[in-house]
Amino acid sequence: MSIRLTPLTDPDFRPFSHRLAWLASDADGNPVGSAFLRLHNRDSIAHLADLEITVHPAERRRGVGTELLYAAAAAARDRNVQHVLAEVGADTPAYRFLVRHGFTVGLTLIYSRLDLAARLVAVAPPRGYRLATWTGVVPDELLQTFTDARTAMDDTPTGAISYGSEPWDTDRTRKAAALIEQRGEHLMTVAAIDQLTGQIVAFTELVVPGDGKGDAQNYGTAVLPGHRGQGLARCLKTKQIRWAQSRFPDLAGLLTDTVDTNTPMRHTNNALGYTPTHTNHRCLLDLSH
Repeated sequence: MSIRLTPLTDPDFRPFSHRLAWLASDADGNPVGSAFLRLHNRDSIAHLADLEITVHPAERRRGVGTELLYAAAAAARDRNVQHVLAEVGADTPAYRFLVRHGFTVGLTLIYSRLDLAARLVAVAPPRGYRLATWTGVVPDELLQTFTDARTAMDDTPTGAISYGSEPWDTDRTRKAAALIEQRGEHLMTVAAIDQLTGQIVAFTELVVPGDGKGDAQNYGTAVLPGHRGQGLARCLKTKQIRWAQSRFPDLAGLLTDTVDTNTPMRHTNNALGYTPTHTNHRCLLDLSH
């Protein structure tokens, strides 16, 4: 099959990343596939690029995906990218395609969903802690301690993928929340405050669609190391679920994804009623040699 690749201008430009795009066409000019390569502008993750390849079902196994992959990999090398990442379903043709072309599994993610038809009993915070909630950008009086608490994410399992160090400052904390608001979505945050120090020691974030319908997405839950093992994550998530049910009565469910080796968080989600829906592999292509 004769395949022609056409580089495209991708309008999906973000503050800290942009995409390269290619359209694959057959000899008659009919589109048969596409590829997108997201490049990161932050120095800490500039060595990584995210790849998406789509081939029309009727045109698969004719070399279209391979040509798109070669073009994307060449572009990544030209820009000094060391590793290309691609997330695909476990035990799928897409996964087997990546393996044939040298990808390995960097980490495995378990995706789960909570049906909000279920009602949860409130869980009181452990002794010595109180809860705080806010929507959108964090209140000024909590900005610094909330930013500091994000170090709780530093030891999140990342498998064989090195994401590098990407420290947070107060400006980045504000901008991350503002971007969600600009998209027209609702950011809901629940945090646990140590009553002795007044510092935030744990938090969980949820992003709800602008119309308050469909499924919301968990963005992150973390507890600082010295405060783990006391049930803070379950307490925060229970508060989050009940708050979302109350504020958005038409919301259908909550979505989350957890690295398969993150056993404590998986147990917490299971206890809250999350049901696994599918498993994905985040695959890694090493371009460094």
